[in-house]
Amino acid sequence: MRSRLRNRIALRLGIATVAVASAIAPASVAHADDAVSFFRAAQVNDAGRIKPLLSRGLDPNVREPERGETGMIVALRNDAMAVFQLLLAQPKIDLEARAGNGNTALMMAAFKNNMPAVKALLAKGAQVNRPGWTALHYAAAAGALDIVRVLLDHHAYIDAESPTKMTPLMLAAREGQEDAVKLLLQEGADASLRDSGFGIDAAEFAERAEKPWIAKAIRQYQAEQVMAR
Repeated sequence: MRSRLRNRIALRLGIATVAVASAIAPASVAHADDAVSFFRAAQVNDAGRIKPLLSRGLDPNVREPERGETGMIVALRNDAMAVFQLLLAQPKIDLEARAGNGNTALMMAAFKNNMPAVKALLAKGAQVNRPGWTALHYAAAAGALDIVRVLLDHHAYIDAESPTKMTPLMLAAREGQEDAVKLLLQEGADASLRDSGFGIDAAEFAERAEKPWIAKAIRQYQAEQVMAR
């Protein structure tokens, strides 16, 4: 008798489980499909296609599987400003959400030399300083001088260190961004600092990258600073 009862209960539970699973599965599939549509639309700046997805409850901070980037980072990568503005206005948007490599929306905007996006993110409260790579590193690498200035005006730490202690000045020197190097030096960047990966300074980074004119400019600046003391 008890055995039959247990079998009946198990059968009912099994049926219930199947019923719940069948009810959940379509929702999960629909959510996955919405996410795919979301990222496709973000790449081509189709804000109109994204609005109904958000209205149906899609998380504006959902991440794409390849790089772990949010829709906002994907939009900035592809200069999709209509999508960026739509996502920025979402109450639940996370400005500090990081991609798999640690990138944030502000860092991507700085790298893309997208001043309107940088200003909009800063106005919304995006963090300028953070451990590791920063927006200032990316602006320096891209030679985005106006963005470098804006970030410094917002108290960006000029000698911010990457995980290997690489500073924005070192990165600008390595990437051949001569004007960015000069600007950072004028603003007080420390050219004597060395990274922990190679143990070299900004001038040596320039030399290794076959940009001797930048190394010369850095060393000349250092010499002038010594003479001024």
